Amino acid sequence: MGSRICSESNPRNELQWSDMEIDFEAITEYQRYKLMASLIVPRPIALVTTLGVDGTVNAAPFSMFNMLGEEPPIVMISINRLADGTLKDTAVNIPREKEFVVHIADEAIARQMHRCGERFAADVSELDQVGLRTLASTRVMPPRIAEAPVAFECALWETLETASRHIFIGRVLMLHARDDLIDIGTWRVRLEHYFPVGRFGASDYVTTRDRFRM
Repeated sequence: MGSRICSESNPRNELQWSDMEIDFEAITEYQRYKLMASLIVPRPIALVTTLGVDGTVNAAPFSMFNMLGEEPPIVMISINRLADGTLKDTAVNIPREKEFVVHIADEAIARQMHRCGERFAADVSELDQVGLRTLASTRVMPPRIAEAPVAFECALWETLETASRHIFIGRVLMLHARDDLIDIGTWRVRLEHYFPVGRFGASDYVTTRDRFRM
């Protein structure tokens, strides 16, 4: 951890920093995860719906998520393996169905989004457990979440696999947004109506109300 140093060898009393150095090749995978996930923040959260093999609607939040580009319009979700090495339901469903829906969670559904991260059996819908409703999607089979302010219908574009993760890149086919959120005339989002939440690290989340312009 950096610390400020002022000493007699620094006669003008200028602030200096002593820096901690951490060799990522000398620490464990879990230690790297803890540092990266708490320092690269805040992160947007994808609340993803997929379909199980029996038609169960699965929903799970992932904060290793972001937009990658607009031509083609693609987003990325990175899903870690469970402690026993098995795959999460979302990571099983996406390669099989090749479709998923990414929702952005706002303050109103933050608690339900967090609860969707709990472990349920594959044939149990997290949405039923947390009290969120579904609506039919337009271009993909997995439904979207009615209470979410934003939903991106996605088709699987590419898959990458690392030692610990499956990374899914989805091409956005359709966008659904709450009626008051987008000005189609200017293609601008009415940010005064948009209050998504972000992941800050561990069990901490942040809101997006404290804003400034430059």
